Formats: sequence, C-alpha cells, structure tokens
Amino acid sequence: MNLGTQITLLFVFAIPVACIAWTVTHEEVFREPREFCVERSQTSPSMFMRKFFYLFTCEYCFSHYVTILFLLITEYAIWFDDWRGYLISFFSLVWVANIYMSIFSRLRLTLKKERVEIKEKEEVIKEKEVANGRHAA
Repeated sequence: MNLGTQITLLFVFAIPVACIAWTVTHEEVFREPREFCVERSQTSPSMFMRKFFYLFTCEYCFSHYVTILFLLITEYAIWFDDWRGYLISFFSLVWVANIYMSIFSRLRLTLKKERVEIKEKEEVIKEKEVANGRHAA
C-alpha cells in the first residue's frame, strides 16, 4: 500500500474510533453504564479496578482501546508491515481521533453557547412585548 493510501486510511479510520470513543464516554445512550463506571472508578478498593472503570469515562483513554480493536480488525499498519507499523498506526490513530473529538467538543460547545444566547434574546424580546402591552401570539 502506498503512503498516500496509508495516510488517507489514517484519517478515515480515525473517524469511527473517535465516534465510538465519544459516544461511549459522553452521549446519553450510555449514561447509566458510564455513571456506574464513574462511581466504581472513584470507590473501588483496588487501583486496578479504579483504572479499569475510569477508561470508560475518559474519551482519550477509551480511544486507545477502540484503536486496538480497529487495528486487530483492519490489520492497518503505516510505513512498516511488522510490529513497528502497528505501533506507529496505534499512536497515529489515537492522535487523529482525539483531534477529531476535540474539534467536535468545541463545535458542540459553540452551538450550546449560541442556543443559550438565542434563548436569552428571546426572553428579552418577550419581556419588552409584555412591558409594551403586546402579548406574543
């Protein structure tokens, strides 16, 4: 496989890695298991158990495990066809996936901020209409 194809696959394979890691560690569909893991990561008597449960609450940590799964499934290796290629692929995929998650997180934060600002402006407009004796329909 040529280098251009390898780099393209790096950026493509990082998308599902980021998607899975983000969904498990942030989205509502996994809230209950994540809350359980948060509690166990803070209260388990064993350090091993605390760290094990913590990995399901941190997108960065969890992305490493998702990346391992993807490397096993795809046998994707950059530059070398042996363990060195897998090692480079591993850290590259984690890095790119975490860039994607950072961008997504920033985008969500910006959208949330805009929604709050719009809601505040709508409330100000309603208050002005009520003060002027006009009621919004």
